[in-house]
Amino acid sequence: MRRVRYDSAGGPLFLEEAPVPEPAPGELLVRCAAIGVTLPVVRKVTEAAEPVPLGGEIAGEVVAVGEGVTRFRAGERVTGLCFGHGYADYAPLQEVMASPVPPTASAVDAVALVRSGLVAYGALTAARPAAGESALVTAAASGVGQLAVRLARLLGAARVVGAVSDPGKADFVRSLGADEVVVYGDGDWGEPVDYVLDGVGGDLLGPAVTALAPGGRLVAYGSGGGTVRAYDLLVGAKSVTGFQMARIAREEPETYERWRRELWRLFDEGTLRPAVHGEFALAEAGRAHEEIEARRNLGKVVLRT
Repeated sequence: MRRVRYDSAGGPLFLEEAPVPEPAPGELLVRCAAIGVTLPVVRKVTEAAEPVPLGGEIAGEVVAVGEGVTRFRAGERVTGLCFGHGYADYAPLQEVMASPVPPTASAVDAVALVRSGLVAYGALTAARPAAGESALVTAAASGVGQLAVRLARLLGAARVVGAVSDPGKADFVRSLGADEVVVYGDGDWGEPVDYVLDGVGGDLLGPAVTALAPGGRLVAYGSGGGTVRAYDLLVGAKSVTGFQMARIAREEPETYERWRRELWRLFDEGTLRPAVHGEFALAEAGRAHEEIEARRNLGKVVLRT
C-alpha cells in the first residue's frame, strides 16, 4: 500500500510503499477513502524534533477487525481519529474512536463533519452557551471553526463574531452566519463577547481573553499553547477551560455517541453542512499541508486515496 511519510523536521512529505497493517486487538483496519488534514498534524511535521506517524481523521470501509471488536464488521463504512499512520491507503482505527457513516453521506462529508464537528460541538458545550449570548470563534474559516460558527448560531447565539488571519476570508465567514469578522492583527475586536472558542492559542490567547466580557468564558481546543496572566482572569471574573475530544471519546463514550448522532441529524436536515476547501490526491499531501500552513483554507482540506 501507499503511505505518506517524511524523514526530517519540516518535510518534505513523500509516498512510500509499506505493508498493509494488521488490526491489533480493539482495532479496525480501514481502507481509507478520505483523510482530513488538520493544523495539529501540520505542526507535528514542522515542529516535532523527530519524524512522527501522520495520523488524523480518516473515513472509509472496514476490511478487517481485531480481537475483541464488537461494534463493527468488515464492509461497514466508518470515520474516526487514527493515532497511527493515517495518511495511507489502509489505516488502523481504534474501535472506541470509530463512528458509523450513514448511507446519505460521502467519505468526504464524513471526514469533514464528524471529527471537526465533534470538536466544535464539544467546545461549545464546554462554554455553557445560553440563548441570546454573544460568541467569538477564532480560526473561523478552518475545518473546526466554520462548524463552530454555524453551531453557535444553531445553539442560540444572538451575535457571532469570526476571527481570521486574513481579511480575504471575511466574506466566507459571513456566509457561514457570522455577524461580524475581525482580523487577528486588529487592535479592536469590537464589543466584548460572552464566550470565545479558540482553536489557535499562542500569541492569540491574550487578545482572545481580552475580547471576553466580565464573567466571560474561553474554551481552548487547539494545540497552539499560550499563557494567560491570572490577573487578566481575576479582574473580569473570566475563565479559561481546555477541551480535548480524545478524552471524551475514551472516558465518556455515551456523550461522544450522543454528539455524533446530533451532528448527523443536523446534516440530514440540511442545517449543518461542512465546507470543503479542496480535495488533494494522497501524493499531493505536501500541497495540502501548504494550504493549511499558509492559512489559505476556507473550510476543510481533504486527501483522497
